[in-house]
Formats: sequence, structure tokens, C-alpha cells
Amino acid sequence: MHLIADRKGNVTEENSLQECLLERLYGHAVGRVLLKPLVSPLFSRISAAFLDSGVSRFMIRPFIRSHAIDMWEYRPKNYASFNDFFTRRLVKGARKVEKAAEVLVSPCDSRLSVCKITEDCTFRVKQTHYTVESLLKDKKLAGEFAGGYVWMFRLCPEDYHRYIYADGGTIRKFVRVMGVLHTVNPVANDYFPVYSENAREYCILESEGFGRMIQMEVGAMMVSRIINHPRGSVVRRGWEKGRFAFGGSTVILITRKGAAEPDGDILKNSVQGMETRVRLGERVGARE
Repeated sequence: MHLIADRKGNVTEENSLQECLLERLYGHAVGRVLLKPLVSPLFSRISAAFLDSGVSRFMIRPFIRSHAIDMWEYRPKNYASFNDFFTRRLVKGARKVEKAAEVLVSPCDSRLSVCKITEDCTFRVKQTHYTVESLLKDKKLAGEFAGGYVWMFRLCPEDYHRYIYADGGTIRKFVRVMGVLHTVNPVANDYFPVYSENAREYCILESEGFGRMIQMEVGAMMVSRIINHPRGSVVRRGWEKGRFAFGGSTVILITRKGAAEPDGDILKNSVQGMETRVRLGERVGARE
């Protein structure tokens, strides 16, 4: 069970059947042995082949009902497969991207938590400690973010699974880090450093509003494909950066010291161990 807050201060508990099953898998030695084939990229590739096929269309209607998805937000379409449905597009105007240069926006619909990076470039997600170097696999680059923030946008299966650039600017480098594919459910993070073990991709962005920042996409169980669009070196805030195939996933922003401060409610919720529900393009912080 974990707590989710909305921007109005309402708090709800999430304690699903899925979490109970994950607790049994990740919380017991036998379960962790059974997990090994499930977190392999091969398992995700096999699953993806089925979810890309027309046979998988039977899953769409039950998924909509069980997750109470409002389909009025999405463009009408006859979906060719479950993954075609899963990466569905919003109708025009369904999300508004904040344009103020001093404002940092959410790159996706998600549950957000923020973590302060210490001067020795470590941070903690609940009980699990991480280093920025373990995320980036680049010690020199990691050192640039001492004292900054890690912004973790966790997507659930029912969320919109396309994401945007959180700010405009110039892309200096794209990096892909190979890894396994744990679920990104908070249950798994209690037992494994999932964000530094999972396959992930990131870009180094010299942003217009916040200086050098990292925007990273983390794969998850049954999400072996992070599909980022080819772009030139210059991008704009709000441009679609890419999409995730089926499963829960995470987008991570890493900002430098003094570049951006999380909004008060988000920072307070994070300190108390709660995630905050946010939407694509919504303000989540601002330049200090």
C-alpha cells in the first residue's frame, strides 16, 4: 500500500491485487528466483510480439473497463492491436503545456516524487539508496548534478503513455543503458534498485530555462521498447519525445543545483513518502 495525493491535497491509498502479487514475488526468496526469467529482455520481447499482433485486440475492452479509462480524451480509432491502443493519442486540447519560461512542466501523465541529490551525488527513493552515477553510468556527468533534484514521474498502465520534452533547448547527447526489466511499482523498489538496474535511455539537454538537465526514460517489465522519435539537435518544450509500449514505466528528470525548485505541495508530499498525481504539461516547479 502506498499513498497518492492530487494537487488539491486529497490523498488516496493504492493497494491493488497487482501489488499484493508483487509483494509475494519480491518479498520472498523463492519469488525472487521465479522473477529472473520475467525481468529478462527476452520475456518482454516475446510479450511485445503478442501485444503487437491483432490477436491481442480482445484485451482492449476489459482493460478500459478495469482501469476506468475515459476514452473521450482520445482520438477515435479502430485499433489494430493492444499496443496500438496502449499508445493511443489524445484529442487536441486534452492537455495544456505551460509556456512560461521560468516554469518546469511534467513530461507525462504520472505520479511524481522528487528526491534531493546530496553533495556526494546520492539520493534515496524510500528505503533504497541510489547514486546519480549508477543512473547515468557516467561519473563526470553525474558530478554536475550535486545538490540538485531527481524528479521521478512513474506511469501506471492506465496512464497516457506518450511523453514530451519538459523544456526546449539543444540536445548534446543520447545515451542508451542496457539492463533488465523489473516492474517500476514501488513494491519492487523496496527490494531492488530498479532504476539503476532497468534498461533506460536518456538525453543531455542544454535547456532554455534550466541549464543542463537530463531527461531519461526507464523501461519496465513487459516494456522492452522505449520508442523515442528522431529529432534534430534543437527541440521545443511540448514536442512529443516518444512513447512506451505496454506496462508501467518512468520518466526521470535530473536538474542542477539552483536550477529548479519543486512546487511546495510536491516537495511536501515527497518528504512524507507520497507521490503526487500530475498531468502532461502541468507545472511541477519553477526556476529558483
